[in-house]
Amino acid sequence: MLVNLKNVLKKAKYLAAPLFVLLFSSLTFAAEGAGHGIDGSNLSLLWTIPFAGILLSIALFPLFAEDFWHHHFGKISAVWAFCLLVPMIITFGFNATLYEVLHAYLLEYFPFIILLLALFTVSGGVRIKGYLKGTPEVNTGLLLLGTILASWMGTTGAAMLLIRPMLRANAWRERKVHMVVFFIFLVANVGGSLTPLGDPPLFLGFLQGVDFFWTTTNLFWEMAFVAAILLVLYYFWDKALYKKETNTPPQDDGSEPLGIEGGFNLLLLLGVVGAVLFSGLVHIGELEIFHVHVTYENLIRDVALLLLAWASWHFTSKESRAANGFNWFPIQEVGKLFAGIFITIIAPIAMLKAANNGEGALQFVNDAVFGENGDPINEMFFWITGMLSAFLDNAPTYLVFFNAAGGNAEVLMTEMSSTLIAISSGAVFFGALTYIGNAPNFMVKSIAEQSGVDMPSFGAYILWSFGILVPIYLLVTFIFI
Repeated sequence: MLVNLKNVLKKAKYLAAPLFVLLFSSLTFAAEGAGHGIDGSNLSLLWTIPFAGILLSIALFPLFAEDFWHHHFGKISAVWAFCLLVPMIITFGFNATLYEVLHAYLLEYFPFIILLLALFTVSGGVRIKGYLKGTPEVNTGLLLLGTILASWMGTTGAAMLLIRPMLRANAWRERKVHMVVFFIFLVANVGGSLTPLGDPPLFLGFLQGVDFFWTTTNLFWEMAFVAAILLVLYYFWDKALYKKETNTPPQDDGSEPLGIEGGFNLLLLLGVVGAVLFSGLVHIGELEIFHVHVTYENLIRDVALLLLAWASWHFTSKESRAANGFNWFPIQEVGKLFAGIFITIIAPIAMLKAANNGEGALQFVNDAVFGENGDPINEMFFWITGMLSAFLDNAPTYLVFFNAAGGNAEVLMTEMSSTLIAISSGAVFFGALTYIGNAPNFMVKSIAEQSGVDMPSFGAYILWSFGILVPIYLLVTFIFI
């Protein structure tokens, strides 16, 4: 029963390799006199090369060495991680490097991948069965439903619930790339704007003291504006292509009525939501692992999420999962690639934090979001938070600019609400600009490719996203920010 879960864990060896190497090394070197991390103010732009390298690998390998990439992307991700870790060890020592890796993995990567695993497994156990014809009206309705659900069950949960039914409904159609691209825009990103459950950066804001429903009331019109434009644009785009379709749609033989199979997984999804809320509302205490403070409530949450994933896998019919096209590859791909990304962004994030104090090679970034009189420039907060979130992990990027704006949730929710709106919407909306902007993007891409959709490469997708989204975000800037 647990064979596939065991295979996932076996293939996770690349994820933890940097961590275990450093843990072993720390047994050899004394900790006396060691600092608790690296000083980003002393880092040059050369330290961003490993991060740029992993981005270029994601962009270029699938184009020029697709088969090699498919079989070895985990190793390539690990290589780039070590390209940062080795210079860090040489420059700052084992203990400072160990602290940074533990901080990244224990507080960010492991909670991140456990939550994704739970949402992926539980959502993959729900099968929308019966006949759905891939018409523009049905497709737009699925996108609208996913956009609404994303804020309440997470972008990952909503995306995993609906991407397979949408692909099955349109399997007969020749042109499907635009469907998946708009699905990433709406369900995997923009739809998650309204609650801390929707997207990781908003959850971090919740942990910093932002009220649970603050984003619901303050980002509603921005989200509705973007979603409405995208839905209308999609409908007319899809309608034009539908009229040109030469393939014949399958007929409904009535053998399977429309309904939901594996519905108990919806209760497990509520359990996932409850576990996340528990970790944000309950404060039990913490333990310290090499100066990294890990809270007990977060550990309880992660254990609960793993148990919910196990329950879903154990009690959901394997035949139902097979009919749903479920397999483990998308979560393996996300897990391995983001394991390297979370390591290689250590240096850029440290440099951004130093920039908050007016120091380091990225000081110009901080200077750009404040005027000469010290007042925040909300348009720049929106665009810089957004553009960095598209290429860096949007959760720590949000936190960096949240703190750059003062870090006081009460002040940011009231007299500086426009600044917090700019930071929050930028972190969520711009995640749609690249495949790595938000974790569900890669998972949706992987599932679509397994279903035979010839998805755009990393660079080609950016052309899609910039061409469609940037004009809309410019309108958001002029109207709302």
